[in-house]
Amino acid sequence: MNNLRPRIIPTLLMENNRLVKTVKFKNPNYIGDPINAVKIFNDKEVDELVFLDIGCSKKNTQINYNLLDKIASQSFMPLCYGGGIKTFEDASKVFELGFEKVSLNSVLFENSNLLTDLSQSYGSQSIVASVDVKKNLFGKLKVYNSSKNNSINYNISDYAKKLENLGAGELVINSVDLDGTYKGYNLDLINELSSILSIPLIALGGAGSTDDFKKALQAGASACSAGSLFVYYGVNKAVLINYPKDLVNNIT
Repeated sequence: MNNLRPRIIPTLLMENNRLVKTVKFKNPNYIGDPINAVKIFNDKEVDELVFLDIGCSKKNTQINYNLLDKIASQSFMPLCYGGGIKTFEDASKVFELGFEKVSLNSVLFENSNLLTDLSQSYGSQSIVASVDVKKNLFGKLKVYNSSKNNSINYNISDYAKKLENLGAGELVINSVDLDGTYKGYNLDLINELSSILSIPLIALGGAGSTDDFKKALQAGASACSAGSLFVYYGVNKAVLINYPKDLVNNIT
């Protein structure tokens, strides 16, 4: 595996202990079993794997630590988990199970100090801040709180810089309007944020091809993440967990 190339990271969504995939954060479609996906990605020598439990924050359910334990025990690659982490203790349990990183999103609207506390205890390299962005009714791009389904009146650049200053080691920028569409990343936003951030910026939302990875990296992203590209195959979107090496190794 070539460690010199940028990271290409599958992001897998979970709901009710199952893998699902959304389009524009809606209509989750059943994909399969998380453990089976881990085993497949092990064989594919994936750079890193992200699991986001979209049910925890929206439905205020508890983190399924038993499932996370099974995932970690089967994984041969670095893992990141997000979803339902509300306290320092929640994150600590995830780390204890063997996950290298935790991803924080909705909780930061109410308790941004959690980011600092975790960064100081576990190191900023272990803490990922994730920001969802979505166009409002007037077509203006805003920070989006997916757990409450509403926009937040923050300047996106200011908010991203704030999260960096609070101790985030990486920032994921996820475009809701592009999620599952294969239309490519929001390159203008990537360019804008990469110019002000010192930490790695990870693009998420909209990837449909190798060219999309290349364009995001050229726009300033440090790494690219995708969902649909790694769980569907072909124009009819047949479910197929995949990580084709010709797709991810030829992007530089």
